[in-house]
Amino acid sequence: MPEASFRTHVAKRAQQQEKRWHVLDATDQTLGRLASRIAGLLSGKRRADFSPNLDMGDFVVVINAERIAVTGRKREQKVYYRHSGYPGGLREKTLQTQLDEHPERVLQLAVKGMLPRNKIGRRSLRRLHVYAGPQHPHAAQLSNSNKEE
Repeated sequence: MPEASFRTHVAKRAQQQEKRWHVLDATDQTLGRLASRIAGLLSGKRRADFSPNLDMGDFVVVINAERIAVTGRKREQKVYYRHSGYPGGLREKTLQTQLDEHPERVLQLAVKGMLPRNKIGRRSLRRLHVYAGPQHPHAAQLSNSNKEE
């Protein structure tokens, strides 16, 4: 039997492709499912030349974050915690309160929890742009974006 030589392709920084822009509409999309899809786009896992040691992800613009859907009674039961660092400084907000005040933070926190906790994950999160309404300032991306519903 002839000896076959199979080579594993290892991506290099110089071979990285151009980053694309994706515009997603969050209207009536389930929070966790949308966040999972966004995390995959930001990390580049949906690309054929994915390499976990390189930042290969794309830019993602999310509009209508205020119209995100959640299942069950999460609007009343899901709680976001933060601490000031001082005694008695624990603050908590329900999902409904967070959606009323800062709807874009809900999606950002969900995506942040799905990205790796290292330099690549932090760099990937900077490419996420979330907007509460249908308007966004990325006008150049409107013509050459991959519009996904």
